[in-house]
Amino acid sequence: MIFETVEQLAVPSLETRASFAEIVRTIAAHDAAMAARPEMNSVEVGGAPSSSETSLAFPFTVSAWNLERCLFAPESAAHLAETGAPVVLLSEMDNGMARTGQRHPTAEVADTLGMQYAYGIEFIELGLGSDTEREFCEDDFNAKGFHGNALMASVPLGRPFMLRLWGERLWFTDGEQPRLGERMAIGAVLETEDGPFVAVSTHLESATTAVYRERQFKELIDAVVEAFPGLPLLIGGDLNTGNHAGGDFEAEGLFAVSAARGFTRHGGPLDVMTTRPSLITRWPERAMKLDWFLSRGLKIGETRIIPSLDETGRPLSDHDLITCVVEGFE
Repeated sequence: MIFETVEQLAVPSLETRASFAEIVRTIAAHDAAMAARPEMNSVEVGGAPSSSETSLAFPFTVSAWNLERCLFAPESAAHLAETGAPVVLLSEMDNGMARTGQRHPTAEVADTLGMQYAYGIEFIELGLGSDTEREFCEDDFNAKGFHGNALMASVPLGRPFMLRLWGERLWFTDGEQPRLGERMAIGAVLETEDGPFVAVSTHLESATTAVYRERQFKELIDAVVEAFPGLPLLIGGDLNTGNHAGGDFEAEGLFAVSAARGFTRHGGPLDVMTTRPSLITRWPERAMKLDWFLSRGLKIGETRIIPSLDETGRPLSDHDLITCVVEGFE
């Protein structure tokens, strides 16, 4: 569990990032390189709540959204604003990537919504991305090369943290999109009128099996429960359920593991998928149910799946936005 926070993440030079490509392709060498990088071992906390309120009043809405790099930060922020959610969980957020104009979309969205944010790096991208992503690049380099997850809220974030969900470093050896890093979760303690709870934004591995994700989710639960004993928990994000299982999300053991630990899942209607074709992911036949909330110690009301289209009908992501209403503590 990483609790070190900074106002801005350190940025490795282009030369340093180029040297990552020369690292021998072993887990030990990969992890040694990660351990030496401060930006991979700290959480960026920025922005500020626009309100003087320091606690959330029940009921309130939480939004979770895989923003697929966040090509359109202003439009995405406007889409989130329509939900009225004072807590937002985001995944696949670029920072200093050529394909998203070298911008920091997390900071932009938080500023528009009037929220404080915590941002952590999932991967340092060693290239410009896939062939379709390269179509959005005006530069032939990444200013930072960061790609990660975020949590933001209209109230102060208490004890922001990041947790690596260690696996087999699958993307380190990928020929098309080589990356240094591993999947992760980012969270914080949020105050409500009845006391604190822990909110966690996470992104499980896509390029693997249900057993792999089950192990990741078990380790996530174990770590958060140990760090924040007794506090209600809400975990949300892209759990990649059904990947490499023909889209069968019920084949995921992580649901049974979480239920055994007292968690309840919330994903809206089970027959409504959460993916769609986008400007990057152009597969019209792709329809999967990947995005969920899992709660413990919280009363959860309606869960909705909201199409990720702007006012012109343009897709903002290959994932639809999901929301849930937190009605109180159990």
